[in-house]
Amino acid sequence: MALKSTICKAALDVADIERGHYAHYDLVLARHPSETEERMMLRLAAFALHAGERLEFGRGVSNDDEAALWQRDHAGNIELWMEVGLPDERRLRRASGRAARVIVYAYGGVEPWWDKQGAALARLPRLSVHAIAAREVEALALLADRSMRLQCTIQEGRLWLSDATRSVEIAPHCLLQGEG
Repeated sequence: MALKSTICKAALDVADIERGHYAHYDLVLARHPSETEERMMLRLAAFALHAGERLEFGRGVSNDDEAALWQRDHAGNIELWMEVGLPDERRLRRASGRAARVIVYAYGGVEPWWDKQGAALARLPRLSVHAIAAREVEALALLADRSMRLQCTIQEGRLWLSDATRSVEIAPHCLLQGEG
């Protein structure tokens, strides 16, 4: 018998000072049985960093043809493809062929992964890679719940995500800046 995804709901208020984007989002996250709380919450943080009306969660864990998050234009073309974790170069090359921009939020063993794949990834002009420190991802996971009410502030390249009792600061470190 196959295990079902855990459904988590998040009421997210975003104040992105850098983009001048202020909005409320009622989100539903399906957490695949093989997905950790760290990965799910980093998907949520990635959503907050790029929040917009057409940004949506994909079935990236259970479907190789979909991103963790993506944004399509009104014609259906993929404008933004986002991955969370340490995807292989072949997956990112394929995503770069399909999307105008590809962004990876890497965590969990980033240094060995980057040492192995960094040179090949640097040849993908549409790709940006940002490393998230392990302690930040661990702190982010503490905010995970089946029903969440979160506030997010983004300023000077940093993200603060908080609930009623805790606040977590995420400072993505840019390893590779792509075009766009």
